[in-house]
Amino acid sequence: MSPPVGSSKDSGTARVLGSGTSGIAELLIFHPVDTVAKRLMSNKNKVSFGSLSSIIFRDAANAPVFTKFFSLFPGLGYAAGYKVAQRIYKFGGQPYFNDLISKHYKTQFSNTFGERKGKMMMQATAGSLTGIGEVVLLPLDALKIKRQVNPEAFRGRGVVRIFMEEGTTLYRGWGWTMARNAPGSFALFGASAVTKEYVLNVQDYSKATWTQNFIASIAGAVASITVAAPLDTVKTRIQNANFEHKVSGVTVMKDMLKNEGPTAFFKGLTPKILVVGPKLVFSYTIAQSLIPLFSKYV
Repeated sequence: MSPPVGSSKDSGTARVLGSGTSGIAELLIFHPVDTVAKRLMSNKNKVSFGSLSSIIFRDAANAPVFTKFFSLFPGLGYAAGYKVAQRIYKFGGQPYFNDLISKHYKTQFSNTFGERKGKMMMQATAGSLTGIGEVVLLPLDALKIKRQVNPEAFRGRGVVRIFMEEGTTLYRGWGWTMARNAPGSFALFGASAVTKEYVLNVQDYSKATWTQNFIASIAGAVASITVAAPLDTVKTRIQNANFEHKVSGVTVMKDMLKNEGPTAFFKGLTPKILVVGPKLVFSYTIAQSLIPLFSKYV
């Protein structure tokens, strides 16, 4: 999830190339951290210092350092497909929704919230709509998570065979995904806009400096991850179950409260927040640099 990039002068092709490249670069650097977060969220036992290694590295817990490190790259193919598609959708989708809202509902937003707050609310609402629509990418996300935390669910099957055999089960947890994405994306783009507007006094968000984008991205991302954390944990546990084992979100929530307590909803939050700053700054900077560059040629 990232702030909108580019402007109307940037071509659609440039946005796809720039944001897609950004997603690939981000993936190679941050996929291991994402794996750690997913495995911590999926762990149903109490976490202690002594058990951390076996939870994070699984079968490679006692292996050499390099083997441990590469064990954090399961499902990289699925992750690549999901991350690139997600970045292209988010970088291009949020500005599109914002333009759509501004064109048809700007007066209503301005009358309700005032011109300044209305602009920020449109950014946040556009982000929320983008997040809801992201559910179309759920199968890739589900496969990525399963490969990270439950590789035995694949049993040697290829991606085409899995899609043919599992079908709609890959959309398991779609309601919880939308419920997570709506407030999460709203908080991301909303907090980013508020930071630029009130803290940094940036009137034209597209002209914000690298430092201003850095600060706004951190504020937005931390707000988004924290708001979405409980539903994200529920969604992850629904998705990482074996394909044939169907479990409802309500059941997952009840089991978590009964066996692990309310803090279980925030498992994996710390590593996510720790990586969110450099992750967003990195992806945002790459996209902001590449999209204008590609626009010169395509």
